[in-house]
Amino acid sequence: MRIMLATVLPFFFSACSDRTAHFAPVTELSFIDPIPNGGVHRVNQGESLYEVAWRYGLDFRQVALRNNIAVPYAIYPGQTLYVTSNQVQKQRADNRQVQLNGPQPIVAISSRVSDREPNFVTKKWVWPTKGVIIHPYSASFKGINIAGMLNQPIYAAAAGKVVYCGDGLKRYGQLIIIKHNNLYLSAYAHNNAAFVKEGDWVIQGQKIAVMGNSGTDRAMLHFEIRRAGRPVNPTTLLRS
Repeated sequence: MRIMLATVLPFFFSACSDRTAHFAPVTELSFIDPIPNGGVHRVNQGESLYEVAWRYGLDFRQVALRNNIAVPYAIYPGQTLYVTSNQVQKQRADNRQVQLNGPQPIVAISSRVSDREPNFVTKKWVWPTKGVIIHPYSASFKGINIAGMLNQPIYAAAAGKVVYCGDGLKRYGQLIIIKHNNLYLSAYAHNNAAFVKEGDWVIQGQKIAVMGNSGTDRAMLHFEIRRAGRPVNPTTLLRS
């Protein structure tokens, strides 16, 4: 699958809040949120641990460890997650207290994902769609934007398990995150429709969505790969 690198054209990315859509130059946006004051994130309805870790550019394993959360990394609305290392011991104690004193909210958001975790070899990746790269990876832009046609297919770049599917991260629009193994995650943003759900296992090249413009102003795919929570340049891993 061939992808062309185009001269970056000025276009705008949407960041939605309530009823007012604000468009900002894509080069001005960071896809990694700053750590909240106090290093605390309160879980909202529909969030998963993977989504929270992705939001702050963290390794999901470290977030789980810091908060004494075991596989399948179930979290629940209103739960406090510490996203800085100096809170490890305190949150572990808090979580133990919750376990002892209950009642515990068993309807954990990420409980839909099975206990079995993926461990695929990721030596070869495939392009997630056809199109033109209109914004390349850089130090300030943690993925690539591939422009194409509305509703064209989006494919899994490698085999894995869907650990997030939703629109909780507004700058990504409709987003799918796939876990490939304990190191690698990939993300597919701005989808018009998704054909997978959390907990689904996918094979490399499987159609998982169609291209859309959710969270932006044109049909495109925003694609990211992260290794141990850190963004990597997808074009260095994808097949030519």
